[in-house]
Amino acid sequence: FMFSGYLTVSPTKELHYILVESQDKFNRDPLLVWMNGGPGCSSMLGMFMENGPCVFDDGNYTIFNNPYPWNNRTNVLFLEAPAGVGYSFAQTSADTQFNDIISSKDNLEALHSFFKKFPEFVGRDVYLSGESYAGIYIPYFAMQIH
Repeated sequence: FMFSGYLTVSPTKELHYILVESQDKFNRDPLLVWMNGGPGCSSMLGMFMENGPCVFDDGNYTIFNNPYPWNNRTNVLFLEAPAGVGYSFAQTSADTQFNDIISSKDNLEALHSFFKKFPEFVGRDVYLSGESYAGIYIPYFAMQIH
């Protein structure tokens, strides 16, 4: 199964996500949080062109099953951050002003919102992953979790 929606960060900011359940033991497998970098690159790139269960090839308009999706043995949360990237939104111009610390705090709030929406994931191992500028996002996010 896949779920898509918004995780509340503040009264005026929400981050879009897609959760792809594990194809193995979805009710016991860990949670992997995926973020693309940029900054400003939508995590839908990772979902639909790299490691999701169904992907497009560059320049192709046909979707196909990915033979090596990351959700083979983990639940994957594709998180679009910071606010204003992809389908995530910010209602005020001040909400679009961010730095790595603000983004990491927003990501932590989004994770709290995720656990409220999906309490069955509370207590499971959580892994953070991404590419490009996520090499900055992820350590700051881990610092906030710690």
